[in-house]
Amino acid sequence: MNYEGRSESKARSRQWWLSLFSLDLVRRCLAFVLICSLAAAQQTLSSNTAEDEQTLWHLERAYWQYVENNDLSAYANLWHEDFLGWPSISSVPVGKDQITDWITSQTSKGLTFKAGEFKPAAIKITGDFAFTCYWITLRWVDKRGEGAAHTLRITHAWVRSGKDWRIIGGMSMPEPESPAR
Repeated sequence: MNYEGRSESKARSRQWWLSLFSLDLVRRCLAFVLICSLAAAQQTLSSNTAEDEQTLWHLERAYWQYVENNDLSAYANLWHEDFLGWPSISSVPVGKDQITDWITSQTSKGLTFKAGEFKPAAIKITGDFAFTCYWITLRWVDKRGEGAAHTLRITHAWVRSGKDWRIIGGMSMPEPESPAR
């Protein structure tokens, strides 16, 4: 092999190593970009979940403010058209068309709703579905401001509808005097 042949061979060898190095560098860069993208996506999902939690707790509190203000229109707007739930005051499950009956049955007697302590218990969000669980203490008071306090356990199933959340299911029960925890 002459000098030119060795030079050609070295040049080909160098090109092979450079192409190998370049390919390895490209792979490493792509892996780095992918890892950064996944980390950013996870961060976005985490922040969205935190925002959704905040939104849902705000909506749960607004629910009771609407009842206290006897704002049946705003209250009804929280509910999904396909809602099915079982409130503690009902002997059977109800749909959206009966959702304000528990309010009007008391206000028609001249009673006024008073919300008390709102105590979150748990929240779970999975994609466009969420479950909230909490305790609420409430009173229906007469014109003298008298009425017994009752604490309920509430669970609501929420579904995201576009940018909004709507209650699609729920259940409530009275908190026992001495709850087992």
